Amino acid sequence: MKKLVGLSFGLLAIAALAGCGTMQAKSSDDKALNVTMVGNPATANPAISGDSNSSSIIAQTQEGLYTLNEQGKVVAGVAEKVVKPTKNGTVYTFKIKKAAKWANGDPVTAQDFVTSFQWQINPKSKSQVANKLKFLKNYDAVQAGKKAVSALGVKALDKSTLQLTLSKAQPWLPDILATSEYPMKTDLFKKYGSKYGTSSTKTMSEGAYKLVGWSGTTDSWSYVKNTHYWNAKNVKINKVAVQVVKDPSTSASLFKSGKVQETTLSGQYIKQNANNKELKTTLNSSMRFLEFNDKKTVTHNTKVRQAFSYVIDRNALTKNVLQDGSAAAKSLIPYGDGDDPTTGKDFSEDVGNLLSYNPKKATQLWNQAKKELGIKGANLELLTADTDEQKHAAQYLQQQAQKYMPGLKLTIKSMPLAQQIAKGSAGNFDIDLDGWNTGWRDPSDFLQMADGTSPVNFTKWDNAHYTNLLKKVDDTSAYTTQQRWDLMKEADKYVTQQAGLVPLYQQAKAHLVSNQVGGLKYTMMTDAQYKYAYWK
Repeated sequence: MKKLVGLSFGLLAIAALAGCGTMQAKSSDDKALNVTMVGNPATANPAISGDSNSSSIIAQTQEGLYTLNEQGKVVAGVAEKVVKPTKNGTVYTFKIKKAAKWANGDPVTAQDFVTSFQWQINPKSKSQVANKLKFLKNYDAVQAGKKAVSALGVKALDKSTLQLTLSKAQPWLPDILATSEYPMKTDLFKKYGSKYGTSSTKTMSEGAYKLVGWSGTTDSWSYVKNTHYWNAKNVKINKVAVQVVKDPSTSASLFKSGKVQETTLSGQYIKQNANNKELKTTLNSSMRFLEFNDKKTVTHNTKVRQAFSYVIDRNALTKNVLQDGSAAAKSLIPYGDGDDPTTGKDFSEDVGNLLSYNPKKATQLWNQAKKELGIKGANLELLTADTDEQKHAAQYLQQQAQKYMPGLKLTIKSMPLAQQIAKGSAGNFDIDLDGWNTGWRDPSDFLQMADGTSPVNFTKWDNAHYTNLLKKVDDTSAYTTQQRWDLMKEADKYVTQQAGLVPLYQQAKAHLVSNQVGGLKYTMMTDAQYKYAYWK
C-alpha cells in the first residue's frame, strides 16, 4: 500500500545547497540532479513500505520482476520477459536475468523474491502492504498464523527460477509486480532481520541507483548509479541528490534559484506558477479521506461520521483552500481508477456523486448523535502530517466542523508522516486525515481501506455486510468481470453512505521540472523515474 501522507518527492541547509549548485561537473553525466521530497520516508524495506515517501525511495533504488517503461507501461524488469500465466491464470513462472545484480555484484536470485514476499506476508512483520499479495496460495492461513510462511505460494525452483501460485486469477498482478513488489537481499535480511531497510547501510539496491547516506531520519541522501544494474548503460545521470523540503515556498525558491531541478509544489504556489512552462500537473491515483477510530465511543457513532461528511464543501476545499489542481471526491474511488468492462465508462462516473455539502443536515445528525451518546459536546483530535497541503485541509475541516457541530472542539495535531502512520496503525487517534495511493487500476485497492479484515484499515470499522461484499469482489473464480464490477459499485455506495471512511479529494501532483532536464514523465499511477532522466 501507499499511505498518502504526501505525494512522492521532496532540506539540506540552503548553504549546503548553494555549494552543490556551484560545483563544476566534469561532464553532464557527473552533474548531480537535485530533487526534493515532501517528507521523510519511514522505511527502505520493500516488504513493509506503506507510505508514498518510502515507496518513492524504493522505486528509485529497486527493481521488481517487472518495471515501467518511459510511458508507464509494464515491461520486463529483472525477469527475462513478461510471462503468460498457466493453469487458468493461477501460476506464473519467471526466469531472472543472468545480468541482474545487486549493488555489490552478487546475482539477484529467486530466493531473494521468496524472502521478500514471505516477510511481507509474515504476521510478525506487521506489514501494511501484506494484502497486495493476498491472492497468493495460502495467504489467509499464513497471515492468520495457521500455516508457516513456507506454505505461501511463492517458490524458488532453482537459483534463477521463481514460481508464484495464486489461489485465483488476478488480472492486475503485472501492475503490482511492476510497482510494488521487490526482492530483499537474503543474506542481509538474515543478518538484520526487522532492522532491514532502516538505513542505507542495512539494505542493498539492485535497481538503477544505490541508496547512499540515508539514516532513517536524515533530511538528505543520494541515489548513486548502480554500475552492476543490468541496464546501467542506459542510465544517463550518475547521481541524484535528494532533500526533504516540507515548505512549498522553500521548494519554489530553491527551484527559481536553480538549486534544484525537480520539486513538488502545493497550494498557492501551483496557482502562482500556472503559466510556468516548467510546471507539470497531473491528477494522481490517490484519494484523501478521514478515518474515524471505530474503537472510540464518539467516533464509532455513524451519525457523527456522517455529520463530518456533510460539513465539507469539497469544491470549496479543492478550489479555494488547496488550489493545487486536486479534484473534489465523489466517492471513495478516484477518477481514472477503472473502466466498466462492458461500457468502458469510468468507475467514478458510473457510480456518480455520492457526496454532498449539507451543513443543516450535518447539524441535525450531530445533535441526534449527542442525544444517543448522552453528551453535550466532545473534544476530538484531528491527526495530520506536517505538510502544507494537510495543514490547510485540516484548518478548513476544523473551521467547518466547529461551526456546524455545536459543542465540538476539534484540535489539530500535525507531525511527520512516519509518526502519523505509526499512530494510525496503532489506533492512537480520534480522526486521521489519511490517504491512499494505488499502483494499479482496480477500485478494490481503495475499497479494502475500510475492510475489517484488512491490515491497512486503521479505523477498525468492521462491518459484516461490507466485508462480505469485498469477499465476493475478491472471488474472481465465482464472479464474472461484470459481476465483480457491479459488486464494487455496491460496496463503494455502501461505505460512503455509512461513512466508514469520509472521502475528501483526489490529489493532484504538481512538479516544477527544469527545462534542462529530459525524461521525467508523470502519469496518474507513477511519478518520474530518474533512471530515464537526462541532461539536455
